Amino acid sequence: MKRTFALILSVFLWASTLQAQEAQYMVFEFINVKNDQLFDYIEYKDLMEKVYRQALNDGRITGWDFWSLQSGGHDSEFQHIMVTYYDDPVNMMNGMEEDKLIEYTRIAYPHLTEVQIASMFQDALNMRDMPMRLYMKEIVCTNDDFVMKPGVLASFDLMKAVEGRFDDYEKAEMNVFRPIHQNRIEQGLMGHWSFLRTALPLGSEAKSTHLTMNMYKDYMQFFNGQAYEDMNQDEAQRNAVNEGLNSRDQKWVYLATLENVVR
Repeated sequence: MKRTFALILSVFLWASTLQAQEAQYMVFEFINVKNDQLFDYIEYKDLMEKVYRQALNDGRITGWDFWSLQSGGHDSEFQHIMVTYYDDPVNMMNGMEEDKLIEYTRIAYPHLTEVQIASMFQDALNMRDMPMRLYMKEIVCTNDDFVMKPGVLASFDLMKAVEGRFDDYEKAEMNVFRPIHQNRIEQGLMGHWSFLRTALPLGSEAKSTHLTMNMYKDYMQFFNGQAYEDMNQDEAQRNAVNEGLNSRDQKWVYLATLENVVR
């Protein structure tokens, strides 16, 4: 009996540890680059892919994406989104210090001199502006085998829960909208969906409280997904969807193409 109890306890602890390890924390950096320096910055982010791969190999991050935006809240407000993935909230808040990035650059590009590395970073800092950075935790996602690779599409939907309805909104995303997206994935109309809660910035003046990521393998799947309408919903399901929509304000939708990925 004691051995059985010990076995059950060990399985429970293992499952709890596994669940904790699967939690994802992400930093979204919305980047504005001066128009006359876009090509220079594209070259820079290609270099940075190798640098972040060194960070992945070192266990500092669990992934890194670089997205090119097709649309946004205002013309030319942002051109790119950089997403860095962590498995721990402390690591997320500590981020990637400049001295650590320089160290990884030395490893990735051993032929560059110290002067060249310092100049590359300074040039990158001078050419970009980062007016918005979001620290987020993934709350729930769909079950799928979607592969992140250059060329896939995503819409980043910034949401703000209606005041006093924070819990209502989260329950709607998890219990109402997630099954809808899961059904779309099973029909081949979407690749992946995830729902994230903002850790920072906080407060009533924050632009958003949540974010959803809707991913598609190509434009054909994206447009087919937009045209999809579930005609099999009953009245109760339609009411649940409307209640969910009324519990949040959709601030902005950013359509983006994945250019660089580290996994």
